[in-house]
Amino acid sequence: MLLCAARVGNRYCSDTTTKVTTIHESQSSIAKALTAHDAMSTQRRFKRFELNGRVYVVTGGAGGLGVGIVKAIIEAGGKVHVLDWAAEPLADFHVMKEEKQQQEDLMAHIAAKHQRVDGLVAAAAVQNVKDALDWTEEETMHMLAVNVGGVSFSAIAAARQMEKYGCPGSIILIASMSALISNIGLKCHMYNASKAAVVQLGRSFAMELGQRINGMPVRVNSLCPGNILTPMLRKNFEDDPPLRAKMESLNLFGRISGVEEHVGPALLMLSDAGSFMTGTSVVVNGGYTAV
Repeated sequence: MLLCAARVGNRYCSDTTTKVTTIHESQSSIAKALTAHDAMSTQRRFKRFELNGRVYVVTGGAGGLGVGIVKAIIEAGGKVHVLDWAAEPLADFHVMKEEKQQQEDLMAHIAAKHQRVDGLVAAAAVQNVKDALDWTEEETMHMLAVNVGGVSFSAIAAARQMEKYGCPGSIILIASMSALISNIGLKCHMYNASKAAVVQLGRSFAMELGQRINGMPVRVNSLCPGNILTPMLRKNFEDDPPLRAKMESLNLFGRISGVEEHVGPALLMLSDAGSFMTGTSVVVNGGYTAV
């Protein structure tokens, strides 16, 4: 550090006093800046993460990761509407995940009520653990209709209202680390394929919506969680008791994550803290894919 502070061209100053004075002046400037920053109040340090006055829609928000994100949005000061096929515990609009017109109508209703929509979290999904050779055509089409079609319809409906009301916003598509790998011991080939499609949807939407609203973006990213202890995963453990120990052994922490460990990245993507972030996938899986 002394060398950098006192270096001139390719030579170093021989005057030690000059070096020390330069460093002290630099440190003094930093101290003054920090003091001024502290005076602004600690409550404002993370202002870019705040969602005050903004309106968000969460599909699949009545359970699992969706519930956790709903609570985080509220805690950050945002308003949130929940769309889900299940009425409990949080949904205020009942929706069939794969029906495009219904999603368009509900999104338009919400936007008209608030005269804005600032963000979407598309978390609705289904899973089916089953040997690949036993899958039926109906099961395949249903999985793709919900996990790919439904997510796409939600994003399109939200972006349409953002454009209508002039609200540059943020869309999060909930994918999975299963978009990147095949989970050892978990037979769900079509689920894995559907989540890979969600990641690519995120990239494609990000490209199309990058400067959509008067030169301002609708940002689109995907969140790829690892194994989360949700009702969906608990059902898998009930059907296959040894599966939990196997999953825990495959990440670097030796455990299954909680919902609360994934809401921070979601809040980053929804808020101004992630203002230069689009077309990317955030993987949160305890190092599962690192080894």
